[in-house]
Amino acid sequence: MSTVIKRPNGTEDVLPSDVHKWHTVEKIARETAENFGFSEIRFPTFENTDLFLRSVGETTDVVQKEMYTVMAKETKYTLRPEGTAGTIRAMLQNGLLNEALPQRVYYITSCFRHERPQAGRLREFHQFGVEMAGSKSPSADAEVILLGKTLLERLGLKNIELNINSIGCPTCRAKYYEALRAYFAPHKDELCETCQSRFEKNPMRILDCKSAEDQAIAKDAPVILDYLCDECRDHFEKLKGYLEKLGIEYKVNPKIVRGLDYYTKTVFEFISSEIGAQGTVCAGGRYDGLIEQLGGKPTAALGFGMGIERILLLMNKQECDFLEAKKCDIYFATMGEAALEKAMLLSRELRDFGYYAEFDLMDRGLKAQMKYANKIGAAFTVVIGDDELTNGKVKVKEMETGKETELNLDDKFSGFFDSVYVDKMMEQIEEASENLPILPSDKENV
Repeated sequence: MSTVIKRPNGTEDVLPSDVHKWHTVEKIARETAENFGFSEIRFPTFENTDLFLRSVGETTDVVQKEMYTVMAKETKYTLRPEGTAGTIRAMLQNGLLNEALPQRVYYITSCFRHERPQAGRLREFHQFGVEMAGSKSPSADAEVILLGKTLLERLGLKNIELNINSIGCPTCRAKYYEALRAYFAPHKDELCETCQSRFEKNPMRILDCKSAEDQAIAKDAPVILDYLCDECRDHFEKLKGYLEKLGIEYKVNPKIVRGLDYYTKTVFEFISSEIGAQGTVCAGGRYDGLIEQLGGKPTAALGFGMGIERILLLMNKQECDFLEAKKCDIYFATMGEAALEKAMLLSRELRDFGYYAEFDLMDRGLKAQMKYANKIGAAFTVVIGDDELTNGKVKVKEMETGKETELNLDDKFSGFFDSVYVDKMMEQIEEASENLPILPSDKENV
Protein backbone atom coordinates (compact mmCIF):
# COMPACT_ATOMS: atom_id res chain seq x y z
CA MET A 1 0.00 0.00 0.00
CA SER A 2 1.44 3.38 -1.02
CA THR A 3 2.09 6.10 1.57
CA VAL A 4 -0.47 8.92 1.65
CA ILE A 5 1.18 12.24 0.78
CA LYS A 6 0.30 14.94 3.32
CA ARG A 7 0.39 18.71 3.06
CA PRO A 8 3.70 20.41 3.98
CA ASN A 9 4.22 21.32 7.63
CA GLY A 10 3.14 24.90 8.31
CA THR A 11 0.42 24.99 5.66
CA GLU A 12 -3.34 24.50 5.94
CA ASP A 13 -6.19 23.29 3.76
CA VAL A 14 -9.34 25.41 3.60
CA LEU A 15 -12.25 23.00 3.28
CA PRO A 16 -15.63 23.73 1.65
CA SER A 17 -17.25 23.78 5.11
CA ASP A 18 -15.03 26.70 6.17
CA VAL A 19 -14.46 28.67 3.00
CA HIS A 20 -17.48 30.93 3.67
CA LYS A 21 -15.55 32.30 6.65
CA TRP A 22 -12.71 33.33 4.36
CA HIS A 23 -15.23 34.85 1.95
CA THR A 24 -16.62 36.91 4.84
CA VAL A 25 -13.25 38.43 5.71
CA GLU A 26 -12.30 38.98 2.07
CA LYS A 27 -15.63 40.60 1.17
CA ILE A 28 -15.65 42.98 4.14
CA ALA A 29 -11.96 43.79 3.62
CA ARG A 30 -12.52 44.67 -0.05
CA GLU A 31 -15.58 46.78 0.66
CA THR A 32 -13.89 48.65 3.51
CA ALA A 33 -10.76 49.39 1.47
CA GLU A 34 -12.87 50.64 -1.43
CA ASN A 35 -14.86 52.87 0.97
CA PHE A 36 -11.51 54.55 1.71
CA GLY A 37 -10.61 54.96 -1.98
CA PHE A 38 -8.26 51.96 -2.32
CA SER A 39 -8.22 49.80 -5.47
CA GLU A 40 -7.06 46.19 -5.76
CA ILE A 41 -3.60 45.30 -7.08
CA ARG A 42 -2.18 41.85 -7.83
CA PHE A 43 1.48 40.93 -8.24
CA PRO A 44 3.60 37.77 -8.72
CA THR A 45 4.02 35.05 -6.11
CA PHE A 46 7.81 35.24 -6.53
CA GLU A 47 10.18 38.13 -7.21
CA ASN A 48 13.87 38.64 -7.80
CA THR A 49 15.56 38.01 -4.46
CA ASP A 50 17.33 41.40 -4.62
CA LEU A 51 13.97 43.11 -4.17
CA PHE A 52 13.64 41.74 -0.64
CA LEU A 53 17.31 42.17 0.22
CA ARG A 54 17.04 45.88 -0.63
CA SER A 55 13.66 46.48 0.97
CA VAL A 56 13.10 44.13 3.91
CA GLY A 57 16.73 44.38 5.03
CA GLU A 58 19.66 41.95 5.25
CA THR A 59 19.72 42.08 9.08
CA THR A 60 16.07 41.05 9.56
CA ASP A 61 14.92 37.58 10.61
CA VAL A 62 12.89 37.41 7.41
CA VAL A 63 15.96 37.69 5.16
CA GLN A 64 18.43 35.87 7.39
CA LYS A 65 16.28 32.88 8.37
CA GLU A 66 12.84 32.74 6.76
CA MET A 67 12.85 33.31 2.99
CA TYR A 68 12.16 30.55 0.46
CA THR A 69 14.71 31.16 -2.30
CA VAL A 70 15.52 29.11 -5.40
CA MET A 71 18.13 29.45 -8.14
CA ALA A 72 16.68 29.37 -11.65
CA LYS A 73 19.64 29.18 -14.04
CA GLU A 74 21.64 32.25 -12.95
CA THR A 75 18.84 34.18 -11.24
CA LYS A 76 17.70 33.94 -7.62
CA TYR A 77 13.96 34.11 -7.03
CA THR A 78 12.16 34.29 -3.67
CA LEU A 79 8.57 33.50 -2.74
CA ARG A 80 7.17 36.75 -1.37
CA PRO A 81 7.58 36.91 2.44
CA GLU A 82 5.38 40.04 2.64
CA GLY A 83 3.32 42.25 0.34
CA THR A 84 4.76 45.76 0.49
CA ALA A 85 7.93 45.25 -1.56
CA GLY A 86 6.08 43.59 -4.45
CA THR A 87 3.41 46.31 -4.41
CA ILE A 88 5.95 49.14 -4.57
CA ARG A 89 7.91 47.35 -7.32
CA ALA A 90 4.67 47.03 -9.32
CA MET A 91 3.82 50.70 -8.75
CA LEU A 92 7.24 51.77 -10.01
CA GLN A 93 7.42 49.39 -12.97
CA ASN A 94 3.93 50.30 -14.19
CA GLY A 95 4.19 54.06 -13.68
CA LEU A 96 1.45 54.38 -11.04
CA LEU A 97 3.49 56.97 -9.14
CA ASN A 98 3.38 59.25 -12.21
CA GLU A 99 -0.40 59.43 -11.86
CA ALA A 100 -2.48 61.43 -9.35
CA LEU A 101 -1.27 61.07 -5.78
CA PRO A 102 -1.77 59.59 -3.33
CA GLN A 103 -1.89 56.18 -4.97
CA ARG A 104 -3.98 53.82 -2.82
CA VAL A 105 -4.01 50.07 -3.38
CA TYR A 106 -4.96 46.94 -1.47
CA TYR A 107 -4.27 43.24 -1.94
CA ILE A 108 -5.30 39.85 -0.61
CA THR A 109 -2.41 37.48 -1.12
CA SER A 110 -0.44 34.52 0.22
CA CYS A 111 3.02 34.98 1.76
CA PHE A 112 5.74 32.50 2.68
CA ARG A 113 8.17 32.41 5.61
CA HIS A 114 10.09 29.45 6.99
CA GLU A 115 9.13 29.85 10.65
CA ARG A 116 8.38 27.36 13.38
CA PRO A 117 4.66 26.62 12.87
CA GLN A 118 2.24 27.34 15.72
CA ALA A 119 -1.27 28.71 16.17
CA GLY A 120 -1.48 31.94 14.20
CA ARG A 121 1.94 31.48 12.56
CA LEU A 122 2.23 29.43 9.38
CA ARG A 123 4.82 28.99 6.66
CA GLU A 124 2.21 29.84 4.05
CA PHE A 125 -0.11 32.50 5.37
CA HIS A 126 -2.51 35.01 3.85
CA GLN A 127 -2.59 38.76 4.19
CA PHE A 128 -4.94 41.59 3.50
CA GLY A 129 -2.75 44.65 3.01
CA VAL A 130 -3.05 48.29 2.00
CA GLU A 131 -0.39 50.69 0.72
CA MET A 132 -0.66 54.46 0.22
CA ALA A 133 2.08 56.31 -1.69
CA GLY A 134 2.51 60.06 -2.07
CA SER A 135 1.48 61.67 1.23
CA LYS A 136 3.94 62.60 3.98
CA SER A 137 1.20 64.09 6.19
CA PRO A 138 0.46 62.49 9.58
CA SER A 139 -3.20 62.72 8.54
CA ALA A 140 -2.44 59.91 6.07
CA ASP A 141 -1.13 57.82 9.00
CA ALA A 142 -4.39 58.46 10.85
CA GLU A 143 -6.40 57.54 7.73
CA VAL A 144 -4.62 54.20 7.30
CA ILE A 145 -4.98 53.40 11.02
CA LEU A 146 -8.68 54.31 10.82
CA LEU A 147 -9.09 51.93 7.87
CA GLY A 148 -7.60 49.10 9.92
CA LYS A 149 -9.77 49.90 12.93
CA THR A 150 -12.90 50.19 10.78
CA LEU A 151 -12.26 46.81 9.19
CA LEU A 152 -11.71 45.10 12.55
CA GLU A 153 -14.96 46.61 13.85
CA ARG A 154 -16.93 45.59 10.74
CA LEU A 155 -15.68 42.03 11.22
CA GLY A 156 -17.25 42.17 14.69
CA LEU A 157 -13.99 41.93 16.63
CA LYS A 158 -13.71 43.36 20.13
CA ASN A 159 -11.09 44.03 22.81
CA ILE A 160 -8.32 44.91 20.36
CA GLU A 161 -5.77 47.47 21.52
CA LEU A 162 -3.98 49.90 19.19
CA ASN A 163 -0.29 50.38 20.02
CA ILE A 164 1.68 53.13 18.28
CA ASN A 165 5.29 54.28 18.25
CA SER A 166 7.68 56.36 16.18
CA ILE A 167 11.02 54.89 15.16
CA GLY A 168 12.21 58.16 13.66
CA CYS A 169 14.13 58.84 10.46
CA PRO A 170 17.76 58.02 9.49
CA THR A 171 18.93 61.28 11.10
CA CYS A 172 17.59 60.63 14.60
CA ARG A 173 18.16 56.89 14.37
CA ALA A 174 21.91 57.42 14.00
CA LYS A 175 22.07 58.87 17.54
CA TYR A 176 19.75 56.15 18.80
CA TYR A 177 22.01 53.44 17.35
CA GLU A 178 24.94 54.90 19.30
CA ALA A 179 22.90 54.71 22.51
CA LEU A 180 21.87 51.11 21.78
CA ARG A 181 25.43 50.00 21.09
CA ALA A 182 26.53 51.57 24.37
CA TYR A 183 23.74 49.71 26.18
CA PHE A 184 24.33 46.31 24.56
CA ALA A 185 28.16 46.42 24.55
CA PRO A 186 28.55 44.88 28.05
CA HIS A 187 26.14 42.07 27.05
CA LYS A 188 27.38 41.47 23.50
CA ASP A 189 28.80 38.01 24.21
CA GLU A 190 25.49 36.98 25.84
CA LEU A 191 23.43 37.79 22.72
CA CYS A 192 22.51 35.12 20.19
CA GLU A 193 24.80 34.75 17.19
CA THR A 194 22.37 36.58 14.91
CA CYS A 195 22.10 39.58 17.24
CA GLN A 196 25.85 39.73 17.65
CA SER A 197 26.07 40.29 13.89
CA ARG A 198 23.37 42.98 14.18
CA PHE A 199 25.28 44.88 16.85
CA GLU A 200 27.23 46.98 14.35
CA LYS A 201 24.95 46.90 11.30
CA ASN A 202 21.55 47.55 12.89
CA PRO A 203 21.34 47.31 16.69
CA MET A 204 17.62 48.17 16.64
CA ARG A 205 16.99 44.70 15.18
CA ILE A 206 18.14 43.24 18.51
CA LEU A 207 14.95 44.69 20.04
CA ASP A 208 12.90 42.54 17.67
CA CYS A 209 14.73 39.27 18.41
CA LYS A 210 12.48 36.34 19.33
CA SER A 211 15.04 34.84 21.74
CA ALA A 212 13.78 35.01 25.33
CA GLU A 213 17.35 35.58 26.59
CA ASP A 214 17.90 38.52 24.23
CA GLN A 215 14.49 39.97 25.12
CA ALA A 216 15.47 39.92 28.80
CA ILE A 217 18.74 41.72 28.02
CA ALA A 218 16.88 44.33 25.93
CA LYS A 219 14.23 44.96 28.60
CA ASP A 220 15.79 48.23 29.85
CA ALA A 221 17.30 49.40 26.56
CA PRO A 222 16.98 53.08 25.57
CA VAL A 223 13.75 54.00 23.74
CA ILE A 224 13.67 55.73 20.38
CA LEU A 225 11.15 58.34 21.51
CA ASP A 226 13.90 59.99 23.57
CA TYR A 227 16.01 60.49 20.44
CA LEU A 228 13.50 61.80 17.88
CA CYS A 229 14.44 64.86 15.86
CA ASP A 230 12.07 67.84 15.85
CA GLU A 231 10.41 66.82 12.56
CA CYS A 232 9.74 63.23 13.67
CA ARG A 233 8.52 64.36 17.09
CA ASP A 234 6.13 66.89 15.49
CA HIS A 235 4.84 64.22 13.09
CA PHE A 236 4.14 61.83 15.96
CA GLU A 237 2.41 64.48 18.08
CA LYS A 238 0.16 65.47 15.16
CA LEU A 239 -0.74 61.82 14.57
CA LYS A 240 -1.76 61.43 18.21
CA GLY A 241 -3.88 64.54 17.90
CA TYR A 242 -5.67 63.22 14.80
CA LEU A 243 -6.35 59.87 16.48
CA GLU A 244 -7.85 61.69 19.46
CA LYS A 245 -10.05 63.79 17.13
CA LEU A 246 -11.28 60.57 15.52
CA GLY A 247 -12.02 59.05 18.92
CA ILE A 248 -9.48 56.26 18.38
CA GLU A 249 -7.99 55.04 21.64
CA TYR A 250 -4.30 54.16 21.54
CA LYS A 251 -1.34 53.25 23.70
CA VAL A 252 2.16 54.57 23.03
CA ASN A 253 4.41 51.49 23.10
CA PRO A 254 8.12 52.40 22.62
CA LYS A 255 9.01 48.70 22.23
CA ILE A 256 7.31 48.42 18.82
CA VAL A 257 10.03 48.55 16.14
CA ARG A 258 8.49 46.18 13.53
CA GLY A 259 10.43 43.35 11.92
CA LEU A 260 11.29 44.95 8.57
CA ASP A 261 13.98 47.54 7.90
CA TYR A 262 12.03 49.81 5.58
CA TYR A 263 9.89 51.40 8.32
CA THR A 264 10.37 55.05 9.35
CA LYS A 265 8.51 57.33 11.75
CA THR A 266 5.06 55.87 12.58
CA VAL A 267 4.72 52.17 13.36
CA PHE A 268 1.59 50.59 14.84
CA GLU A 269 0.02 47.29 15.82
CA PHE A 270 -3.53 46.19 16.63
CA ILE A 271 -3.13 43.57 19.36
CA SER A 272 -5.45 41.00 20.93
CA SER A 273 -4.69 39.15 24.15
CA GLU A 274 -7.10 36.31 23.27
CA ILE A 275 -5.07 34.23 20.79
CA GLY A 276 -1.83 33.60 22.65
CA ALA A 277 1.66 34.71 21.66
CA GLN A 278 0.68 35.64 18.09
CA GLY A 279 -1.61 38.43 19.25
CA THR A 280 -0.79 41.03 16.58
CA VAL A 281 -3.66 40.89 14.06
CA CYS A 282 -2.76 44.00 12.05
CA ALA A 283 0.52 45.90 11.84
CA GLY A 284 2.16 48.51 9.70
CA GLY A 285 3.58 51.96 9.50
CA ARG A 286 5.36 54.50 7.35
CA TYR A 287 8.23 53.72 4.96
CA ASP A 288 9.21 57.05 3.43
CA GLY A 289 12.57 55.87 2.04
CA LEU A 290 11.51 52.61 0.39
CA ILE A 291 10.41 53.94 -3.00
CA GLU A 292 13.70 55.81 -3.50
CA GLN A 293 15.59 52.75 -2.27
CA LEU A 294 13.95 50.68 -5.02
CA GLY A 295 14.88 53.17 -7.75
CA GLY A 296 12.02 55.68 -7.68
CA LYS A 297 11.91 59.37 -6.83
CA PRO A 298 11.75 60.24 -3.10
CA THR A 299 8.11 59.52 -2.23
CA ALA A 300 6.50 59.15 1.17
CA ALA A 301 4.46 55.98 1.70
CA LEU A 302 2.80 53.86 4.37
CA GLY A 303 0.54 50.84 4.83
CA PHE A 304 -0.31 47.78 6.88
CA GLY A 305 -0.71 44.01 6.67
CA MET A 306 -3.43 41.98 8.37
CA GLY A 307 -3.04 38.22 8.81
CA ILE A 308 -6.23 36.50 7.67
CA GLU A 309 -5.55 33.27 9.59
CA ARG A 310 -5.11 35.23 12.82
CA ILE A 311 -8.26 37.24 12.10
CA LEU A 312 -10.24 34.01 11.62
CA LEU A 313 -8.71 32.53 14.77
CA LEU A 314 -9.93 35.53 16.74
CA MET A 315 -13.34 35.68 15.03
CA ASN A 316 -13.93 32.02 15.92
CA LYS A 317 -12.78 32.66 19.49
CA GLN A 318 -15.15 35.62 19.86
CA GLU A 319 -17.97 33.81 18.02
CA CYS A 320 -18.33 36.54 15.40
CA ASP A 321 -20.94 36.27 12.67
CA PHE A 322 -19.99 34.99 9.22
CA LEU A 323 -21.77 35.16 5.90
CA GLU A 324 -23.94 32.09 5.43
CA ALA A 325 -22.45 29.31 3.36
CA LYS A 326 -24.20 28.93 0.01
CA LYS A 327 -26.88 26.22 0.24
CA CYS A 328 -28.90 24.40 -2.36
CA ASP A 329 -32.05 26.26 -3.43
CA ILE A 330 -33.73 23.23 -4.96
CA TYR A 331 -33.00 19.53 -5.30
CA PHE A 332 -34.70 17.41 -7.97
CA ALA A 333 -35.23 13.79 -6.88
CA THR A 334 -35.74 11.66 -9.98
CA MET A 335 -37.05 8.23 -10.84
CA GLY A 336 -36.14 6.97 -14.30
CA GLU A 337 -34.15 8.25 -17.29
CA ALA A 338 -36.85 10.59 -18.61
CA ALA A 339 -37.20 12.24 -15.19
CA LEU A 340 -33.44 12.66 -14.98
CA GLU A 341 -33.34 14.42 -18.35
CA LYS A 342 -36.17 16.76 -17.26
CA ALA A 343 -34.31 17.54 -14.01
CA MET A 344 -31.20 18.39 -16.01
CA LEU A 345 -33.14 20.91 -18.11
CA LEU A 346 -34.88 22.48 -15.11
CA SER A 347 -31.59 22.75 -13.22
CA ARG A 348 -29.98 24.47 -16.18
CA GLU A 349 -32.80 27.02 -16.37
CA LEU A 350 -32.57 27.83 -12.66
CA ARG A 351 -28.78 28.14 -12.74
CA ASP A 352 -29.06 30.61 -15.62
CA PHE A 353 -31.11 32.79 -13.25
CA GLY A 354 -28.54 32.49 -10.46
CA TYR A 355 -30.10 29.71 -8.37
CA TYR A 356 -28.25 26.72 -6.95
CA ALA A 357 -29.93 23.57 -8.28
CA GLU A 358 -28.94 19.91 -7.99
CA PHE A 359 -30.24 16.56 -9.14
CA ASP A 360 -29.15 12.96 -8.54
CA LEU A 361 -25.85 11.89 -10.10
CA MET A 362 -25.35 8.69 -8.09
CA ASP A 363 -28.27 6.50 -9.25
CA ARG A 364 -29.69 6.53 -5.70
CA GLY A 365 -33.15 5.35 -4.75
CA LEU A 366 -35.79 7.97 -3.89
CA LYS A 367 -35.35 7.60 -0.11
CA ALA A 368 -31.56 8.02 -0.38
CA GLN A 369 -32.02 11.06 -2.62
CA MET A 370 -34.25 12.77 -0.05
CA LYS A 371 -31.74 11.96 2.67
CA TYR A 372 -29.03 13.58 0.54
CA ALA A 373 -31.24 16.66 -0.02
CA ASN A 374 -31.54 17.06 3.75
CA LYS A 375 -27.80 16.64 4.19
CA ILE A 376 -26.94 19.45 1.76
CA GLY A 377 -29.59 21.69 3.29
CA ALA A 378 -31.77 22.06 0.20
CA ALA A 379 -34.43 24.71 0.75
CA PHE A 380 -36.89 23.04 -1.66
CA THR A 381 -37.26 19.59 -3.19
CA VAL A 382 -39.16 18.32 -6.20
CA VAL A 383 -39.86 14.66 -6.96
CA ILE A 384 -40.12 13.80 -10.66
CA GLY A 385 -41.28 10.40 -11.80
CA ASP A 386 -43.49 8.89 -14.50
CA ASP A 387 -46.73 10.23 -12.95
CA GLU A 388 -45.36 13.78 -12.82
CA LEU A 389 -44.17 13.60 -16.42
CA THR A 390 -47.52 12.24 -17.59
CA ASN A 391 -49.57 14.83 -15.69
CA GLY A 392 -47.16 17.68 -16.42
CA LYS A 393 -47.31 18.79 -12.78
CA VAL A 394 -44.96 18.58 -9.80
CA LYS A 395 -45.10 19.61 -6.15
CA VAL A 396 -42.38 21.94 -4.85
CA LYS A 397 -41.87 21.19 -1.16
CA GLU A 398 -40.38 23.76 1.23
CA MET A 399 -38.24 21.62 3.50
CA GLU A 400 -38.38 23.86 6.56
CA THR A 401 -42.18 24.14 6.75
CA GLY A 402 -43.37 21.16 4.71
CA LYS A 403 -45.53 23.51 2.62
CA GLU A 404 -46.11 22.28 -0.95
CA THR A 405 -46.85 24.30 -4.07
CA GLU A 406 -48.03 22.69 -7.29
CA LEU A 407 -46.37 23.88 -10.51
CA ASN A 408 -46.73 22.96 -14.15
CA LEU A 409 -43.56 21.35 -15.46
CA ASP A 410 -43.63 23.73 -18.41
CA ASP A 411 -43.76 26.82 -16.16
CA LYS A 412 -40.70 28.92 -15.49
CA PHE A 413 -39.42 27.62 -12.17
CA SER A 414 -37.28 30.72 -11.82
CA GLY A 415 -40.45 32.82 -11.57
CA PHE A 416 -41.61 30.78 -8.60
CA PHE A 417 -38.28 31.25 -6.83
CA ASP A 418 -38.17 34.95 -7.63
CA SER A 419 -41.51 35.43 -5.88
CA VAL A 420 -40.49 33.25 -2.91
CA TYR A 421 -37.28 35.18 -2.28
CA VAL A 422 -38.88 38.58 -2.82
CA ASP A 423 -41.51 37.68 -0.19
CA LYS A 424 -38.80 36.56 2.25
CA MET A 425 -36.79 39.70 1.63
CA MET A 426 -39.84 41.89 2.31
CA GLU A 427 -40.46 40.02 5.57
CA GLN A 428 -36.85 40.65 6.63
CA ILE A 429 -37.13 44.35 5.76
CA GLU A 430 -40.35 44.66 7.78
CA GLU A 431 -38.77 42.91 10.79
CA ALA A 432 -35.71 45.15 10.59
CA SER A 433 -37.78 48.34 10.25
CA GLU A 434 -39.60 47.58 13.49
CA ASN A 435 -36.30 47.86 15.33
CA LEU A 436 -35.07 51.04 13.61
CA PRO A 437 -34.77 54.24 15.72
CA ILE A 438 -37.12 57.11 14.95
CA LEU A 439 -35.15 59.87 13.25
CA PRO A 440 -35.84 63.54 14.15
CA SER A 441 -37.25 64.16 10.67
CA ASP A 442 -39.74 61.29 11.15
CA LYS A 443 -41.20 62.37 14.48
CA GLU A 444 -43.85 64.63 12.99
CA ASN A 445 -45.15 61.68 10.96
CA VAL A 446 -45.43 59.29 13.91
